[in-house]
Amino acid sequence: MLSQHADESGYGRETLLELIMRFSPAVVALSLVFATVSSASFGQAADIEIKQRSVEYMQLGESAQKRGELDLAADLYETSLVVDPRNGSAFIALAQIARVQELPGKAIRLYREALILDPNNLDALAGQGEALIQRGALEKARVNLSRIETLCRSRCAQNDQLASAIKLAEKKPVLSAEAVTPKPQIGDEEPVTETP
Repeated sequence: MLSQHADESGYGRETLLELIMRFSPAVVALSLVFATVSSASFGQAADIEIKQRSVEYMQLGESAQKRGELDLAADLYETSLVVDPRNGSAFIALAQIARVQELPGKAIRLYREALILDPNNLDALAGQGEALIQRGALEKARVNLSRIETLCRSRCAQNDQLASAIKLAEKKPVLSAEAVTPKPQIGDEEPVTETP
């Protein structure tokens, strides 16, 4: 009798519209999850195609750098970046020139630009670590070394290069500690006279 009453009132049967309304929130949520997961791979910069003209300027810069013409090489690398700002190799090459010119702050900034493009670039991590050593920041260089060790998983040239640079820097005396200015003693200062 209860089922007969339910059929008459319409509670026992679902219409197509009710069925869609019941499952639509779950379907929408599931489709958003699939869309998010599938689009997450688009954000990764795995194989960025660098413009050919930028690569040509890079090659010209490398040959100028090998000849010792650092200013010309830097200009060519900068031109390469103007043609294609995604060329991380140009940032690394400019940073190497900055290190040779003993400009570690500039080199660190240029390596950072390369690491923004590819956070796992081993050459940029090692070069930045060496520039940090050149600037006296051994602890930050050790952080870069640990990142390289995590990325390499086995021995790689960048790991050995940075580790040996850190060991060499640890043996050198700290120059900033030698230049400590002595505190003035009481009575050594000049008397202050007031002028009316």
